[in-house]
Amino acid sequence: MKRRACLAALPALLLAGCVTGPGQFAKTDIDRIADLHRRETAASLRRLAEKLYRRNPREWKKGSHASIEAALAQLGTMPAPGTAAPRGTALILAGLREDYAQDRVAAFVGGLMQMIDDAFDGKTEFFVLDDLDAQKLYNAARNVEIAAWKLANTPRGRPEGELPAGTPLLLSNAMGPIQNLSFEREFGRLIGSLDALAQIVADNTNRTIVKVVQNLATAVFLPIK
Repeated sequence: MKRRACLAALPALLLAGCVTGPGQFAKTDIDRIADLHRRETAASLRRLAEKLYRRNPREWKKGSHASIEAALAQLGTMPAPGTAAPRGTALILAGLREDYAQDRVAAFVGGLMQMIDDAFDGKTEFFVLDDLDAQKLYNAARNVEIAAWKLANTPRGRPEGELPAGTPLLLSNAMGPIQNLSFEREFGRLIGSLDALAQIVADNTNRTIVKVVQNLATAVFLPIK
C-alpha cells in the first residue's frame, strides 16, 4: 500500500523538483550527458589554471596568495557580483592587456569559467525540465579557440623581470628544444567537450547550429547571452 502511494505521488514530485534521493529519476539521458560534460569542462579549466600558474608563478603571487592551491580556490570569484568590472570574455581581454596589474591567470581562466558558465545557463547539474542552448555551447567552444590563440600570440611590449619584450604576457606552450604542448591538448579537450555537447543538444532538439568561420588573428568573441 505504501509502495503504491509513493508511486502515485512520484509524477507530482518530479514536476515540483522535490526528488531528494539520488536524483536520477528526474534526469534524462541528455541530462546525464550534460552533467558529465559540465564536470569535464570544470576539471579542464582547473588543470589549465594550474598549468598557467606553474609556468607563470609571478601571477598567483600578485593576489597575495600563500600558494597555487589558494589561488586556484579563488578562481571565478572576480569580479564581485553586482560590480561593473569586466567579466567573461571582457575579463579575458582585460587580463591580456599589458597594463593589467592584477593576476592575469585569474582573469584569463576566470573569464573562461564565467563565459562557459553562461553557456550552461549558470547550472552545474541538469534535470528533466532544464534546457540547454546548442548555439551557446557552440559559441563557447569558438570563444575558447579564440582565447587560446590570444594567449599564445599576445606579446609584451616591454620587459618584465627576466622576461624580455616580445615574449607572451602569459607563458604557455613551449616550442624550444624541450617542447611543452600540454596547454594545446588541454584546450583541445575543452573545445571538444563543448562541441560534442552542442551537437548532442542540437540533435535532441532538432535545431540547427549556425556555424561561424573566423580568422583567429582577427576573430572577435561570439555572444553567449
